Amino acid sequence: MSRLFALAHRFPARRQRTSLFLSLAAAALLFTAAAGAHAQFGAPSPGTQVRDATVLRPPAGARVALVEFEDMECPDCGRANPLLNEAAAKYKIPLVRHDFPLPMHNWSFNAAVNARWFDTRSKALGDEYRDQVFANQISIVSPETLRQFTEKFAANHGVALPFAIDPQGKLAALVKADYALGQRVGIEHTPTIWVVTANSKGAPFVEVVDRSKLYQLIDQAIADTAAAPKPAVVKKTVAH
Repeated sequence: MSRLFALAHRFPARRQRTSLFLSLAAAALLFTAAAGAHAQFGAPSPGTQVRDATVLRPPAGARVALVEFEDMECPDCGRANPLLNEAAAKYKIPLVRHDFPLPMHNWSFNAAVNARWFDTRSKALGDEYRDQVFANQISIVSPETLRQFTEKFAANHGVALPFAIDPQGKLAALVKADYALGQRVGIEHTPTIWVVTANSKGAPFVEVVDRSKLYQLIDQAIADTAAAPKPAVVKKTVAH
């Protein structure tokens, strides 16, 4: 580029053509930068095109719940996890987690299997393991460091971790079943989160595309599933 400027000064007759070339080059650079910016800061996804909604409902006995498909190595899942736990506790509604470990992540499948193993000790322990993995993602960089983290977690909770966590592959089969379920639903990214309802006057499920609106969506779901007030009983007076 500096050579072009030099030539333009040495040969005035070429300045006009050089100026045009420089303008075109600058325009190309601006176009490339704009395209990159659009790719990086594009509009948010309009939402999942749900193909099978059978899983998008609360557990038995609940009117409203949160349903999430998660990958334990996914940074955005890690960011969403405290918010979802907080919302579930605040509203006293279930948080139903489904495994959706993405193929490009090298330890997320193992983490999901580990969490299932801790579930067999207690669901609370399994969920605490998931929460701790999300909170410590930055220090877990491989299956080996995941194993070290898991051994330390088990020891801190007085649990004897076996060398082979899933020798018969039963827990892995459960993780794969969850992944297949997500594919049937139409999952394309993690986390994918819904507020789901039972016997709602409104939408039976709403995807949480903008997490800043999570509480608003839960409030609406609770209002939509509130029992209708019973009509007042009017006593008739019988004339004698």
